[in-house]
Amino acid sequence: MRLFDRLANLLGLKKKEVNVLVVGLNNSAFDMSGHDRYRSLWEHYYKDCQGIIFIIDSSDKLRLVVAKEELDMLLQHPDVASRKIPILFLANKMDLPDSLTTVKLVAGLGLDRIQNKPWHIRATNAVTGEGLQPAIEWLTDQIRDIYINNKR
Repeated sequence: MRLFDRLANLLGLKKKEVNVLVVGLNNSAFDMSGHDRYRSLWEHYYKDCQGIIFIIDSSDKLRLVVAKEELDMLLQHPDVASRKIPILFLANKMDLPDSLTTVKLVAGLGLDRIQNKPWHIRATNAVTGEGLQPAIEWLTDQIRDIYINNKR
């Protein structure tokens, strides 16, 4: 069995386990524990994660400022600030009539100021799954390049 494991590893077929932290304000996606009383728990997971998915409710214009504040605290945390952790922003609820475009979300969240980490924003719909596959593929590629192939 070890021979097959070693061969698979040499060929790049061996799967590696990585930790991806999924965060977002409450109501941004299904079953998110992003209520304000739980957000303080996020930082306990920063140290061990190799990727972050930050879910945004693109239809909630009023709480975009709160999402930006939470993102700023996440980016300034020592366990995140000092590392090249890829961040995937899922702009959920893009199917709703008054949702913000990804361009407006980039501006509203100040994503263009993130210089030391790879990031990507993708319009998604959690109900239909639209946009999720390419988004997760992007994050997988980034994690593979940074942590598995050691292209830091």
